[in-house]
Amino acid sequence: MLQAAGIGAGDEVIVPAYGNPEVAEAVVRAGAAPVFADIDPDTYCIDAAHVAACVNERTAAVVAVHRFGRRADIERLAGVTRRHGLFLLEQGESQQPFEETGRRRAYAAYLDGRLNGLRTPAGGEGHTYQQYVVRVPGNGRPDRDAFARALRSKGVHCSVPVKTPVHRMPAFRRDVELPETERAADETLALPIDTELSKRQLQRVVSACNALGGLLQPAF
Repeated sequence: MLQAAGIGAGDEVIVPAYGNPEVAEAVVRAGAAPVFADIDPDTYCIDAAHVAACVNERTAAVVAVHRFGRRADIERLAGVTRRHGLFLLEQGESQQPFEETGRRRAYAAYLDGRLNGLRTPAGGEGHTYQQYVVRVPGNGRPDRDAFARALRSKGVHCSVPVKTPVHRMPAFRRDVELPETERAADETLALPIDTELSKRQLQRVVSACNALGGLLQPAF
């Protein structure tokens, strides 16, 4: 898609660092250079204000990646790209059947109302909850990782959605300040929200999470 837009050697493309490296790899294959922007802490999508701060004379495009069932703020991003004459490209997530989306939203509402000590996902219009991503607050210890290990020991499947931001990977290492990206990589955990889960299994998720509240006490 980048080459079709005429993007190549000498160009820079602004991409999110929070996610997998595929977008940055595509930029390099096109002959351009990826520039990493920070994310919105609620949507985990690229932040329009930071994108605007990254634009320079070499910038040719911005890639917005929709994440976890939340859409990037395309309206604000389009304002930035129009102002500077840039291409705005989107990378979407696979669509779910309407019935499946409705059930995931119901499961998310159930978890939102019962989980304690975790930062539950910000809602927002159109959220499809392709992943239910919570925050385990850090306090100088690897709380998220300890929390995940404890959940798994109780039979609750969970996963770290982004273990290493792209700007920290050896192939793309950059000395840039991306505080929200770093914080999200350290704190986020995806809890099970598959539509085949039973009510009893959802209750087990809540019980297991709430029983681990001691991990979340602030350090003094």
